[in-house]
Amino acid sequence: MHSRLRAVLAEPRAPHVPARVWRDWVLIAVLAPAIVLEGITRPDLPWRVGCVVIALALLPTLLWRRTEPLVMVAIAFGFTTVAPFVLPGDACQMYTTSFLVLLAYALFRWGSGRDAVIGSPFVVAKVAAAGLAGSIDGGELVAGFAVMFAAATLGSAIRFRAAARIRELDQAKLLERERLARDLHDTVAHHVSAMAIRAQAGIAASASQPGAAVDALRVIEGEASRALAEMRVIVRVLRRDQPAALTPNPQVADIERLAGRFHTGPAVDVDIRGQLDDLPPTVGSALYRLAQESVTNARRHARHATRIEVSVAADDTSVRLRVSDDGEAGAARPAGSPGFGLIGMMERADLLGGTCEAGPNPDRGWTVTAVLPRAGVDA
Repeated sequence: MHSRLRAVLAEPRAPHVPARVWRDWVLIAVLAPAIVLEGITRPDLPWRVGCVVIALALLPTLLWRRTEPLVMVAIAFGFTTVAPFVLPGDACQMYTTSFLVLLAYALFRWGSGRDAVIGSPFVVAKVAAAGLAGSIDGGELVAGFAVMFAAATLGSAIRFRAAARIRELDQAKLLERERLARDLHDTVAHHVSAMAIRAQAGIAASASQPGAAVDALRVIEGEASRALAEMRVIVRVLRRDQPAALTPNPQVADIERLAGRFHTGPAVDVDIRGQLDDLPPTVGSALYRLAQESVTNARRHARHATRIEVSVAADDTSVRLRVSDDGEAGAARPAGSPGFGLIGMMERADLLGGTCEAGPNPDRGWTVTAVLPRAGVDA
């Protein structure tokens, strides 16, 4: 029991808390006239002006319910708990003050675990005080507790679902970093191996010409061998003890193979333009991975698509990849938050100093556009 309480108290606040959005101002603009209208039209309010003033005074708490959920709950629920006992009549018992439910929701959605533990008694006391003061009967008391409990449960559920989504996105990004680390390893390992071989050849050829060159070549060989060994250890950890791939990484020229890879489904057309022979292997491999993932997504999600166009164009500073299909508008696509495949593509492009974007075409289909710097990103 104590361990569970400690875990709840240690729960941090939800990340990326929005301060205020346009919906908050719309909510205030709707509730303020509604409060005044209720005060004018309800004949059973014993303290008409006081009720309206109190409700309007508590209304701004909605603007800080995300950034300061505990403070707003303490202010709003604390005042409405005491009000029935110190003010005449059923003060603040207005239908429009039901916006207090949003404060209870925000406490569990955005507050820390300590905030929720401290703020919960304010919520419970408000409902209980209304019952003790005779403002509500037994059925309404039960309904009041049920509504507040439902608000707290909904806030907690959405909070944990958002946290799970963030963890899934982080996992997708880490996976893409791992894949990029593999590509970097295979590329650099190739060059380091070449250095070691050249150094060994130089040592063998220098038998007839002893001198300082021999010592320099021995240093090159030793440093290259140690660097290769250390890199293999690092990548072995990144790959979770998976063996290193011995096949070379695909490059830009391999994108043309996507055109003949599929025998069913939409046709894939590939157009490569510009000088691409001197691209760094890391950039070339990234372009292939992005094109491969985009084509796979198009074949999977583009409903009734007949053609997928892949184009690669290079200029003096950057390389632009564009993958577009002619699938039906409104077909199943990653709506709202991007899918994990697209998250990985964006992460890979960002790690290389470029960008990757995806979205629907104005008329029909879907397009993925990636722009990578020609020289890659500096180490």
